[in-house]
Amino acid sequence: MRPLAILALVAACASLYAADKKAPPAKPANQYTLFEDHPKEHVAVAAEPCDEPANCSFFRNAYVQHGFLPVRVIITNDSDKPLTLDDVRIQFISENKDILPAALPEDLNRRLYSKKASSGHSIPMPFPGTNIHTHPEAVDKKITDDDRDFGFPDTTVAPHTTQSGYLFYDIRELDDPAMRHAQLYLKEIKFKDSNTQLFDFNLPFDKWLAAQPKPAPKPTTPTK
Repeated sequence: MRPLAILALVAACASLYAADKKAPPAKPANQYTLFEDHPKEHVAVAAEPCDEPANCSFFRNAYVQHGFLPVRVIITNDSDKPLTLDDVRIQFISENKDILPAALPEDLNRRLYSKKASSGHSIPMPFPGTNIHTHPEAVDKKITDDDRDFGFPDTTVAPHTTQSGYLFYDIRELDDPAMRHAQLYLKEIKFKDSNTQLFDFNLPFDKWLAAQPKPAPKPTTPTK
């Protein structure tokens, strides 16, 4: 096959992927199982983790199978003022109080595509949308494409809108199940014009776990 034909085929496959592989549209935050509402500030935040690959099969990469927990963060701004996420910190806090920042693209790349395994050390997290697209090391295109398609599109949440994006937490070294008694902690969401900081948000994963369908009991073999 000629090189131009190969490129055309790759482009066509990429186009088909983009058309078929989309995350579900984001609902208002208060329609999710795990959310916290701040009525006085008119802002609600929700989290929707994906611990089963089949539930987030739209990703180009096998994050769950490589020890990462994808978490969709949904922010609904029902106020009349825009929010800024430029300084926001969104941390996974385990049962043992381990504080995990969201993984950077470089962290994902080392685990998924490097021959050497990632050491698992923590790196301070710049929020996606600030300098997340400036990579000091080469990052596989599948990771940057996932960031583009499924990450936060912007760091401003306009009035009366909902914005969402996926973050990834390295839970490989945590006790299983990693979400038990853990929480997602958000701080430094601010009103953009006044730089006024909102109260922090604490989302306990136990609430989400309790709402998940229980596995069917295994049939027992009758004894003679």
